[in-house]
Amino acid sequence: MEFKDYYKVLGVQREASASEIKKAFRKLARKYHPDINAGAGSEAKFKDVNEAYEVLNDPARRAAYDQLGQEPPPGQGRYKPPPDWDSGFEFSGGGPQGGEAFSDFFETLFRRGGGAPGGMRSGRGADSHARIEIAIEDAYRGADRTISLRTPVVGPDGNVRLQDHKVSVHVPMGIAQGQHIRLAGQGAPGAGPGTAGDLFLEVTFAPHPVYRPEGKDLYLDLPIAPWEAALGSHVVMPTPGGKVDLRIPKNARSGQKMRLKGKGLPGTPKGDIYATLKIVNPKADTAEARAFFEKMAKEMPFDPRAHLGG
Repeated sequence: MEFKDYYKVLGVQREASASEIKKAFRKLARKYHPDINAGAGSEAKFKDVNEAYEVLNDPARRAAYDQLGQEPPPGQGRYKPPPDWDSGFEFSGGGPQGGEAFSDFFETLFRRGGGAPGGMRSGRGADSHARIEIAIEDAYRGADRTISLRTPVVGPDGNVRLQDHKVSVHVPMGIAQGQHIRLAGQGAPGAGPGTAGDLFLEVTFAPHPVYRPEGKDLYLDLPIAPWEAALGSHVVMPTPGGKVDLRIPKNARSGQKMRLKGKGLPGTPKGDIYATLKIVNPKADTAEARAFFEKMAKEMPFDPRAHLGG
């Protein structure tokens, strides 16, 4: 996707105050409004101005957007935001109301799936949205966590500052990456007697040294010795849910995929674990090891390149 420099769109500095941003928006909105300016490209510019203001006028979105830094140098292909760019931020509201069509850049950064729409409804506070990173093991057993969220607020001087607050979260067993945890009444406060909104936490898994999650399934590369591959074997393999006995078939090959049914993330149905076999050769770093390999080279009629012909 294309990077959007919202400060450049509004023609303001990155240090601009909230009032300066609002003033710039009003000026450009009048200039490019379709009812006033029917010139070529004015409608597209009007949409860009609206999108930039939607981000920079909202303290939460602006603070998170600033974490992205400057526009990347040219020649680096399509822009992709860092995976943890918005870690710890709590966003109020689910995005612009009325179904406005904004750019892919905005949709990728600020649209939140799975939660109720944001905004005030009958005095009810807006719903808030954030991300929570958990270990894969937490999804197997469930867990109770206390997380710290940063909520940007506008100070008396008009500048944005970050206000930290802690939230207690119960992680249910079997939750998958991308699902949401709803905390009732933990969103923005309501107006007057209105009730507070809800907080929706989107679950992401912390990078794991062994497993790669896909939905309810887990994938890993399983190293095996050449003799285990040739002769077959039973391998005791640790999993997030406990140790399992995996049978390696005779004449197994590198890249062969083994399925451990029902050993993935809990749920209905349960996920699976897929182990891709990877044959690892021992080092010939002793005289005995070299002699063993030399004996195999002489006595085993094996040509790994026979299929190439010639």
